[in-house]
Amino acid sequence: MLAGVALVMPACAAADGAAKKADPEKTFKRKDTNNDGSLSLDEFKAGGKDKEKTAKNADKRFKKADANNDGKVTLEEFKAASTAKG
Repeated sequence: MLAGVALVMPACAAADGAAKKADPEKTFKRKDTNNDGSLSLDEFKAGGKDKEKTAKNADKRFKKADANNDGKVTLEEFKAASTAKG
């Protein structure tokens, strides 16, 4: 019986971890306060869970997310940056 529990537990833990991951599209829509379909740097910075960390790294993360360097981050760019490692 214990062996069965051990096999089930990792699967549950993995499912819980996936459920806690924020949906990039929902996050994007919440941040896009003027509803123009892209995020300015100010919108990108706003509303982070850890405001100090957000402000400290926002410029760097914004530049990385703005793949075409047009000064705004589209939903597609935001999704790509959200799933990118490093």
